[in-house]
Amino acid sequence: MKAVLLLTLSFLPLFAFFTNLPLVLSDEVEQVVDINANPIFPGSTYYIIPAIRGPPGGGVKLGLTSNTNCPVTVLQDFSEVIRGLPVRFKIPGISPGIIFTGTPLEIEFARKPGCTESSKWVVFVDNEIQKACVGIGGPKDHPGQQTMSGTFHIQKYKFGYKLVFCVNGTSTCLDIGRFDAKNGESGRRLNLTEHEAFDLVFVEASDYEAIIKSVV
Repeated sequence: MKAVLLLTLSFLPLFAFFTNLPLVLSDEVEQVVDINANPIFPGSTYYIIPAIRGPPGGGVKLGLTSNTNCPVTVLQDFSEVIRGLPVRFKIPGISPGIIFTGTPLEIEFARKPGCTESSKWVVFVDNEIQKACVGIGGPKDHPGQQTMSGTFHIQKYKFGYKLVFCVNGTSTCLDIGRFDAKNGESGRRLNLTEHEAFDLVFVEASDYEAIIKSVV
């Protein structure tokens, strides 16, 4: 079914460049675990890194893009040795809760820039590159660009997991992939995609150094 049948008129500009938006949530449900096979929990801090170490790059972080003066765009660092910034997961309305695949989640960085209202992940349309990208904050942090409210989900994928974004009030969900804007940015954009998703794993922040030493 075409996305235009699922979205309200106010949402049409955001997904004008997507035609057949698939519902990507799986029926198989299992508890989400970190790289050590320990369950991940809301409130704890984790690094998001590629499931396969090496040329795919490093962890996720914040960066400057387009005409912004505040680092409000989520990027994956080009370098595999960069861990990025730790994130926290929150289950809306539930604390602490258990995180299963398909559980609706809010994601936020453990620290936020002083120039933004929050470190909570959102989706916004970058008018310059015409892609729906992952950022942080709210509409005031993305002036002149449309933002979308929704929840993130974790699903099993290839060697690890993938993140999925579901638009509030609809059954429309899209995978989170990566896009190299090739305009001098310090990493790859995280963006909504119908193509290959970002194959990733979670590392508890306190365990990161020990894990990296064991694989180097």
